[in-house]
Amino acid sequence: MTEKRIQPGTGGDRYVPYQERTGGESVVFFTRELSAEGLLRIYERVGEVLGGRVAVKLHTGEKNGPNIIPREWVRELIEKKLPDGTIIETNSYYEGDRDTTEKHRETLKVNGWTFAPVDIMDENGAVFLPVKGGKWFTEMSMGKTLPDYDSLLALTHFKGHTKGGFGGSNKNLGIGCADGKTGKAMIHSTPGQSDPWDISGEEFMERMTESTKAVADFFGKKIAYINVMRNMSVSCDCEGIHAAPVVTPNVGICASLDILALDQAGVDLVYAMTEEEHHDLVERIESRHGLRQLSYMKELGMGNDRYRLVDIDHGDAVITPADAVRNLVPFGR
Repeated sequence: MTEKRIQPGTGGDRYVPYQERTGGESVVFFTRELSAEGLLRIYERVGEVLGGRVAVKLHTGEKNGPNIIPREWVRELIEKKLPDGTIIETNSYYEGDRDTTEKHRETLKVNGWTFAPVDIMDENGAVFLPVKGGKWFTEMSMGKTLPDYDSLLALTHFKGHTKGGFGGSNKNLGIGCADGKTGKAMIHSTPGQSDPWDISGEEFMERMTESTKAVADFFGKKIAYINVMRNMSVSCDCEGIHAAPVVTPNVGICASLDILALDQAGVDLVYAMTEEEHHDLVERIESRHGLRQLSYMKELGMGNDRYRLVDIDHGDAVITPADAVRNLVPFGR
């Protein structure tokens, strides 16, 4: 993979403190309990908007990836709360364990995603969904069966990302729902040139976010978001066993009905850590101009970057990110 030089642009390398933000506030729920029980408890705060045929979008990972959301947590969530839910995925753009449906099915078995149906949505083609208000796209190519679902749960492993800086709910939907052959190519590359990875920096963030907007607009108010802040390598789960070692402390689980508020809260929680705790992840975010994901979501009207962080472990107290990350145990100690 080659990297195009990242040009300074609209602030993707500058963290905006809370006091400098404007606009409305949303609610983000938070628990420190990193377990199946913690996931169930926080799901209950946002899951009421889901119904009908529910899609559960998560990154199921390359073979034996060490950092994905534990499958037993997901199994318990689906069995107890979403018995008719379907895990949805698309084939990967890069060559690996998931770039064809056949290899993808084998990887799902290896990683233990066998307790619920898994729909590889681009197995039999793609469908275009409109992108409203975008500057790069008017439509995005998605896995063909995405419109078959009535509601969607974005169940995301929050971590770093080699192209996006960080991978939250925006990345999970924008890249994860785009089909492997056309949609992901639209996000990653300029038509008519030879480098399939030439898009990077703020342009990449904007293209990815426009793809997410197509998904969010399709489901409207029937979509909920959960970010699991555990095993946060600077690498995405697409790097599998080759992911960089985890040096960032585990934090907890966040959930919201506002995708921007949720991803912003995840970034705020990272920035609220000590320099030693967050150095690697912050460097990854800023060097890729990953913060442009947040500002562009706001420009597109996808949510609020101001929020109330509600601690469900302590009587729904409203806390700050600094409160949430105080006395974290560094990973591996």
